[in-house]
Amino acid sequence: MSLTASMTPQTEAVRSYLQGLQLHITSAIATLDGSAFLTDSWLKAPTDMLQGNGITQILENGPVFERAGCGFSHVRGPKLPPSATQHRPELAGAPFEAMGVSLVFHPRNPYVPTVHMNVRMLSAVGRDGQTVCWFGGGMDLTPFYGFEDDAVHFHATCKAALAPYGDDKYPRFKTWCDDYFYLKHRDESRGVGGIFFDDFSEPGFEKSLAMMQAVGDSFLTAYLPIVERRKTMAYGEREREFQLYRRGRYVEFNLVWDRGTHFGLQSGGRTESILLSMPPLASWSYQKVPEIGSPEADLYTRFLVRKDWV
Repeated sequence: MSLTASMTPQTEAVRSYLQGLQLHITSAIATLDGSAFLTDSWLKAPTDMLQGNGITQILENGPVFERAGCGFSHVRGPKLPPSATQHRPELAGAPFEAMGVSLVFHPRNPYVPTVHMNVRMLSAVGRDGQTVCWFGGGMDLTPFYGFEDDAVHFHATCKAALAPYGDDKYPRFKTWCDDYFYLKHRDESRGVGGIFFDDFSEPGFEKSLAMMQAVGDSFLTAYLPIVERRKTMAYGEREREFQLYRRGRYVEFNLVWDRGTHFGLQSGGRTESILLSMPPLASWSYQKVPEIGSPEADLYTRFLVRKDWV
């Protein structure tokens, strides 16, 4: 039996929204860049671990984006992997279904920040036979050279998207993002943050879905104005080298700490799609310390710190 043939009206609504969101975002980015996305529709035949399908869209070597990946996936398996039950131990080993859209855009110009966004739904069948659904997602901004107005705009858009769902949501999810996108082995934030939520089902299915949609729908509003005002800024080899060095931190986080990456790999997912977040180029340097007073040092002192941007 196919995944779609056995879906409920609720999960059908989520899948339809997610596929539409992927198309909307990639169409806007293709127009901005002037390059087309490669569309790779995939099907994972049933195994002991997983079955699923999805659409991976990737743009590479464009004038604005060096690599932009946006993937939709819908998978089902007999046993939730450990990364999905950290906060729900009662569901350890339960049959599950997961679907989501995840993207990471790596710009060419070092003055344009890298961005990540993800929205997803996970459902599992508990020992009592009842299906439990919860949602997760968010977005965060990772500049190489910081601009206060960019960080303020990004956070203000996130705050506005969550406002209809309670005044507590933005500060709560902002703090969650600061905590999550943190390289513990470096004692360093990944970027200027944004919002992050997981295992969310408090107001029930319909309101939880609506909040997830509000986050997904606000992504282009949060990011595109920043790209437009930074994409033509002049840069040289110094800025490019620092961009590649900071991309190394991005790789470290995704491989060492990111639960989404771990979930995909632990559940037997499609590796090529799971790793679409990786930049095309990155570098490492031993004990690199930016010059005091330099724009590179400014990133660490003013932007890679916890701060209330709005």
